[in-house]
Amino acid sequence: MKRLLDCTASDFKRMNGQELKQSIKASEGRTMLSENMATVPPLYPNVTNSELAASFGADLLLLNIFDVFNPGIKGVEAEDSGKVVEEIKHLTGRPVGVNLEPVDLNAERLEELDILETARQATEASLKEAKTLGFDFVCLTGNPKTGVTNTEIVEAVKKAREVFGDEGLIIAGKMHGAGVTNETGGSIITEDDLSNFIEAGADVILMPAPGTVPGITLEKTEKYVRYVHSKGALVMLTIGTSQEGADEQTIMQIALNAKMAGADIHHIGDAGFYGIAVPENIFVYSIAIRGRRHTFSRMAVSINR
Repeated sequence: MKRLLDCTASDFKRMNGQELKQSIKASEGRTMLSENMATVPPLYPNVTNSELAASFGADLLLLNIFDVFNPGIKGVEAEDSGKVVEEIKHLTGRPVGVNLEPVDLNAERLEELDILETARQATEASLKEAKTLGFDFVCLTGNPKTGVTNTEIVEAVKKAREVFGDEGLIIAGKMHGAGVTNETGGSIITEDDLSNFIEAGADVILMPAPGTVPGITLEKTEKYVRYVHSKGALVMLTIGTSQEGADEQTIMQIALNAKMAGADIHHIGDAGFYGIAVPENIFVYSIAIRGRRHTFSRMAVSINR
Protein backbone atom coordinates (compact mmCIF):
# COMPACT_ATOMS: atom_id res chain seq x y z
CA MET A 1 0.00 0.00 0.00
CA LYS A 2 1.34 3.42 -0.99
CA ARG A 3 1.29 6.26 1.49
CA LEU A 4 -1.21 8.88 0.40
CA LEU A 5 1.60 11.39 -0.14
CA ASP A 6 2.73 9.31 -3.13
CA CYS A 7 -0.68 8.40 -4.54
CA THR A 8 -2.03 9.64 -7.85
CA ALA A 9 -5.52 9.57 -9.36
CA SER A 10 -5.07 6.05 -10.71
CA ASP A 11 -4.07 4.83 -7.24
CA PHE A 12 -7.14 6.41 -5.66
CA LYS A 13 -9.43 4.76 -8.21
CA ARG A 14 -8.26 1.32 -7.09
CA MET A 15 -8.65 1.92 -3.35
CA ASN A 16 -11.53 0.92 -1.14
CA GLY A 17 -12.17 2.81 2.10
CA GLN A 18 -9.96 0.68 4.31
CA GLU A 19 -7.07 0.88 1.85
CA LEU A 20 -7.47 4.67 1.85
CA LYS A 21 -7.35 4.60 5.66
CA GLN A 22 -4.10 2.64 5.59
CA SER A 23 -2.64 5.05 3.03
CA ILE A 24 -3.53 8.01 5.27
CA LYS A 25 -2.00 6.31 8.31
CA ALA A 26 1.23 5.68 6.40
CA SER A 27 1.51 9.41 5.63
CA GLU A 28 2.14 10.24 9.30
CA GLY A 29 0.01 13.32 9.76
CA ARG A 30 0.51 14.83 6.32
CA THR A 31 -2.96 14.47 4.78
CA MET A 32 -4.92 17.61 3.90
CA LEU A 33 -8.73 17.62 3.54
CA SER A 34 -10.75 20.56 2.19
CA GLU A 35 -14.48 20.87 2.76
CA ASN A 36 -16.58 22.58 0.06
CA MET A 37 -20.28 23.47 -0.12
CA ALA A 38 -21.94 21.76 -3.07
CA THR A 39 -24.75 24.32 -3.33
CA VAL A 40 -22.62 27.46 -3.54
CA PRO A 41 -21.60 28.96 -6.91
CA PRO A 42 -17.86 28.60 -7.49
CA LEU A 43 -15.52 31.34 -6.41
CA TYR A 44 -14.62 31.65 -10.10
CA PRO A 45 -17.24 30.56 -12.67
CA ASN A 46 -14.92 28.57 -14.94
CA VAL A 47 -13.67 26.17 -12.24
CA THR A 48 -15.42 24.31 -9.42
CA ASN A 49 -14.49 24.97 -5.82
CA SER A 50 -13.42 21.34 -5.53
CA GLU A 51 -10.94 21.78 -8.39
CA LEU A 52 -9.69 25.00 -6.81
CA ALA A 53 -9.17 23.31 -3.43
CA ALA A 54 -7.35 20.39 -5.08
CA SER A 55 -5.09 22.75 -7.02
CA PHE A 56 -4.00 24.45 -3.78
CA GLY A 57 -2.92 21.18 -2.17
CA ALA A 58 -5.94 19.28 -0.84
CA ASP A 59 -5.55 15.48 -0.88
CA LEU A 60 -9.16 14.73 0.05
CA LEU A 61 -12.38 16.61 -0.71
CA LEU A 62 -15.50 16.66 1.45
CA LEU A 63 -18.81 17.91 0.06
CA ASN A 64 -21.09 19.76 2.46
CA ILE A 65 -24.77 20.74 2.00
CA PHE A 66 -25.19 17.96 -0.55
CA ASP A 67 -28.62 16.56 -1.48
CA VAL A 68 -28.13 12.83 -2.03
CA PHE A 69 -31.62 12.42 -3.50
CA ASN A 70 -31.22 15.28 -5.97
CA PRO A 71 -27.45 15.38 -6.46
CA GLY A 72 -25.75 18.40 -7.89
CA ILE A 73 -22.56 20.43 -7.49
CA LYS A 74 -22.45 24.03 -8.61
CA GLY A 75 -20.14 24.35 -11.59
CA VAL A 76 -20.48 20.70 -12.63
CA GLU A 77 -22.51 19.90 -15.72
CA ALA A 78 -23.66 16.30 -15.93
CA GLU A 79 -26.44 14.96 -18.15
CA ASP A 80 -27.08 12.28 -15.55
CA SER A 81 -27.25 13.74 -12.02
CA GLY A 82 -26.33 10.32 -10.67
CA LYS A 83 -22.89 10.76 -12.26
CA VAL A 84 -22.05 14.09 -10.61
CA VAL A 85 -19.81 12.55 -7.94
CA GLU A 86 -18.03 10.49 -10.56
CA GLU A 87 -17.49 13.68 -12.57
CA ILE A 88 -15.98 15.67 -9.69
CA LYS A 89 -13.66 12.76 -8.92
CA HIS A 90 -12.64 12.71 -12.58
CA LEU A 91 -12.01 16.48 -12.65
CA THR A 92 -9.95 16.54 -9.45
CA GLY A 93 -8.30 13.12 -9.28
CA ARG A 94 -9.05 13.06 -5.53
CA PRO A 95 -11.10 10.85 -3.19
CA VAL A 96 -14.41 12.59 -2.43
CA GLY A 97 -16.63 12.23 0.63
CA VAL A 98 -19.95 13.63 1.82
CA ASN A 99 -21.27 15.08 5.07
CA LEU A 100 -24.46 13.54 6.43
CA GLU A 101 -25.94 14.82 9.67
CA PRO A 102 -27.26 12.74 12.60
CA VAL A 103 -29.98 15.13 13.80
CA ASP A 104 -31.34 14.60 17.32
CA LEU A 105 -34.95 15.79 17.51
CA ASN A 106 -34.78 15.67 21.32
CA ALA A 107 -31.62 17.74 21.61
CA GLU A 108 -31.59 20.49 24.24
CA ARG A 109 -31.29 23.61 22.13
CA LEU A 110 -28.76 26.33 22.74
CA GLU A 111 -30.17 28.45 19.90
CA GLU A 112 -32.86 28.39 17.24
CA LEU A 113 -32.16 25.38 15.04
CA ASP A 114 -32.48 25.01 11.29
CA ILE A 115 -34.92 22.53 9.79
CA LEU A 116 -32.73 20.09 7.92
CA GLU A 117 -34.02 18.39 4.78
CA THR A 118 -33.97 14.59 4.94
CA ALA A 119 -31.55 14.39 1.99
CA ARG A 120 -28.80 15.76 4.27
CA GLN A 121 -29.64 13.70 7.35
CA ALA A 122 -27.82 10.48 8.20
CA THR A 123 -30.68 8.07 7.59
CA GLU A 124 -30.40 4.55 6.22
CA ALA A 125 -31.89 5.74 2.93
CA SER A 126 -29.47 8.67 2.53
CA LEU A 127 -26.49 6.50 3.43
CA LYS A 128 -27.49 3.94 0.81
CA GLU A 129 -27.83 6.70 -1.77
CA ALA A 130 -24.40 8.08 -0.86
CA LYS A 131 -22.91 4.66 -1.47
CA THR A 132 -24.73 4.35 -4.81
CA LEU A 133 -23.44 7.77 -5.92
CA GLY A 134 -19.87 6.54 -5.44
CA PHE A 135 -18.55 8.56 -2.51
CA ASP A 136 -15.21 7.29 -1.24
CA PHE A 137 -16.05 8.02 2.39
CA VAL A 138 -18.82 9.40 4.56
CA CYS A 139 -18.50 11.99 7.33
CA LEU A 140 -21.11 11.98 10.11
CA THR A 141 -21.07 15.40 11.74
CA GLY A 142 -23.18 18.52 12.24
CA ASN A 143 -23.28 21.92 10.64
CA PRO A 144 -24.13 24.92 12.83
CA LYS A 145 -27.68 25.03 14.23
CA THR A 146 -28.57 21.47 13.20
CA GLY A 147 -29.10 19.79 16.57
CA VAL A 148 -26.65 16.98 15.91
CA THR A 149 -25.62 15.16 19.11
CA ASN A 150 -22.94 12.63 19.98
CA THR A 151 -25.64 10.11 20.88
CA GLU A 152 -27.15 10.28 17.41
CA ILE A 153 -23.73 10.16 15.80
CA VAL A 154 -23.18 6.76 17.43
CA GLU A 155 -26.43 5.44 15.94
CA ALA A 156 -25.54 6.88 12.53
CA VAL A 157 -22.12 5.19 12.61
CA LYS A 158 -23.83 1.83 13.17
CA LYS A 159 -26.12 2.42 10.20
CA ALA A 160 -23.23 3.57 8.02
CA ARG A 161 -21.20 0.48 8.83
CA GLU A 162 -24.11 -1.74 7.83
CA VAL A 163 -24.57 0.14 4.56
CA PHE A 164 -20.91 0.59 3.55
CA GLY A 165 -19.72 -2.75 4.90
CA ASP A 166 -16.31 -3.65 6.27
CA GLU A 167 -14.46 -1.91 3.42
CA GLY A 168 -16.13 1.49 3.86
CA LEU A 169 -14.41 4.50 5.43
CA ILE A 170 -16.45 6.27 8.12
CA ILE A 171 -15.50 9.57 9.78
CA ALA A 172 -17.54 10.68 12.81
CA GLY A 173 -17.54 13.47 15.39
CA LYS A 174 -18.25 17.17 15.91
CA MET A 175 -16.39 20.32 14.83
CA HIS A 176 -18.45 22.59 17.11
CA GLY A 177 -21.60 22.46 19.24
CA ALA A 178 -24.12 22.37 16.35
CA GLY A 179 -26.59 24.31 18.51
CA VAL A 180 -26.78 21.76 21.34
CA THR A 181 -26.65 23.01 24.95
CA ASN A 182 -24.54 20.36 26.68
CA GLU A 183 -22.03 19.73 23.86
CA THR A 184 -20.15 23.00 23.52
CA GLY A 185 -16.66 24.27 24.27
CA GLY A 186 -14.50 21.89 26.25
CA SER A 187 -17.50 19.58 26.72
CA ILE A 188 -18.03 19.02 23.01
CA ILE A 189 -16.66 15.49 23.37
CA THR A 190 -15.65 13.07 26.13
CA GLU A 191 -13.54 9.94 26.26
CA ASP A 192 -16.78 7.93 26.51
CA ASP A 193 -17.99 9.51 23.26
CA LEU A 194 -14.72 8.56 21.56
CA SER A 195 -15.05 5.00 22.76
CA ASN A 196 -18.68 4.80 21.64
CA PHE A 197 -17.85 6.09 18.14
CA ILE A 198 -15.08 3.54 17.72
CA GLU A 199 -17.10 0.63 19.09
CA ALA A 200 -19.93 1.54 16.70
CA GLY A 201 -17.54 1.23 13.76
CA ALA A 202 -15.96 4.64 13.06
CA ASP A 203 -12.56 4.55 11.34
CA VAL A 204 -11.67 8.20 11.88
CA ILE A 205 -12.73 10.35 14.82
CA LEU A 206 -13.37 14.00 14.05
CA MET A 207 -12.51 16.60 16.71
CA PRO A 208 -11.90 20.37 16.72
CA ALA A 209 -8.29 21.40 16.24
CA PRO A 210 -6.75 23.15 19.27
CA GLY A 211 -7.54 26.84 19.16
CA THR A 212 -10.75 26.53 17.12
CA VAL A 213 -13.28 25.89 19.90
CA PRO A 214 -13.10 27.45 23.40
CA GLY A 215 -11.60 25.02 25.88
CA ILE A 216 -10.15 22.68 23.24
CA THR A 217 -6.53 22.96 24.23
CA LEU A 218 -3.45 21.26 22.84
CA GLU A 219 -3.08 19.24 26.04
CA LYS A 220 -6.67 17.96 25.98
CA THR A 221 -6.60 17.21 22.28
CA GLU A 222 -3.31 15.31 22.51
CA LYS A 223 -4.78 13.17 25.30
CA TYR A 224 -7.86 12.34 23.22
CA VAL A 225 -5.83 11.63 20.08
CA ARG A 226 -3.59 9.24 22.00
CA TYR A 227 -6.68 7.42 23.28
CA VAL A 228 -8.21 7.11 19.80
CA HIS A 229 -4.96 5.80 18.34
CA SER A 230 -4.73 3.22 21.13
CA LYS A 231 -8.08 1.86 19.91
CA GLY A 232 -6.88 1.53 16.30
CA ALA A 233 -8.77 4.50 14.83
CA LEU A 234 -7.40 7.62 13.16
CA VAL A 235 -8.09 11.26 13.99
CA MET A 236 -9.15 14.21 11.86
CA LEU A 237 -8.64 17.59 13.55
CA THR A 238 -10.84 20.30 12.10
CA ILE A 239 -11.22 24.00 11.46
CA GLY A 240 -15.00 24.30 11.44
CA THR A 241 -15.37 27.72 13.04
CA SER A 242 -14.78 30.02 10.05
CA GLN A 243 -11.11 30.42 10.99
CA GLU A 244 -10.41 29.04 7.54
CA GLY A 245 -10.83 32.72 6.67
CA ALA A 246 -8.29 33.92 9.24
CA ASP A 247 -4.84 35.37 8.56
CA GLU A 248 -2.05 33.05 7.47
CA GLN A 249 -0.19 33.23 10.80
CA THR A 250 -3.28 31.90 12.60
CA ILE A 251 -3.60 29.09 10.07
CA MET A 252 0.03 28.08 10.57
CA GLN A 253 -0.40 28.09 14.35
CA ILE A 254 -3.49 25.86 14.16
CA ALA A 255 -1.73 23.56 11.69
CA LEU A 256 1.33 23.03 13.87
CA ASN A 257 -0.77 22.55 17.01
CA ALA A 258 -2.88 19.94 15.21
CA LYS A 259 0.28 18.20 14.04
CA MET A 260 1.72 18.20 17.57
CA ALA A 261 -1.57 16.81 18.90
CA GLY A 262 -1.24 13.87 16.49
CA ALA A 263 -3.73 14.53 13.68
CA ASP A 264 -3.76 11.96 10.88
CA ILE A 265 -5.98 14.15 8.68
CA HIS A 266 -6.01 17.95 8.76
CA HIS A 267 -9.41 19.44 7.85
CA ILE A 268 -10.03 23.00 6.70
CA GLY A 269 -13.62 24.21 6.48
CA ASP A 270 -15.78 25.86 3.84
CA ALA A 271 -16.46 29.32 5.24
CA GLY A 272 -13.30 31.30 4.50
CA PHE A 273 -15.06 32.54 1.44
CA TYR A 274 -18.62 31.26 1.34
CA GLY A 275 -18.36 27.64 0.22
CA ILE A 276 -14.59 27.15 0.34
CA ALA A 277 -11.63 28.06 2.57
CA VAL A 278 -9.46 30.94 1.45
CA PRO A 279 -7.41 28.99 -1.12
CA GLU A 280 -4.11 30.49 0.06
CA ASN A 281 -4.92 29.11 3.53
CA ILE A 282 -5.20 25.57 2.15
CA PHE A 283 -1.75 26.12 0.69
CA VAL A 284 -0.29 27.67 3.85
CA TYR A 285 -1.69 24.88 6.03
CA SER A 286 -0.28 22.26 3.69
CA ILE A 287 3.17 23.88 3.68
CA ALA A 288 3.14 23.95 7.50
CA ILE A 289 2.43 20.24 7.92
CA ARG A 290 4.51 18.79 5.06
CA GLY A 291 6.67 21.43 3.42
CA ARG A 292 7.04 22.52 -0.18
CA ARG A 293 8.06 19.11 -1.54
CA HIS A 294 4.80 17.32 -0.86
CA THR A 295 2.60 20.40 -1.25
CA PHE A 296 3.97 21.33 -4.66
CA SER A 297 3.84 17.68 -5.79
CA ARG A 298 0.17 17.39 -4.83
CA MET A 299 -0.62 20.67 -6.55
CA ALA A 300 1.22 19.76 -9.75
CA VAL A 301 0.55 16.05 -10.25
CA SER A 302 -1.63 15.35 -13.29
CA ILE A 303 -5.01 13.66 -12.93
CA ASN A 304 -3.89 11.48 -15.86
CA ARG A 305 -1.19 9.77 -13.81
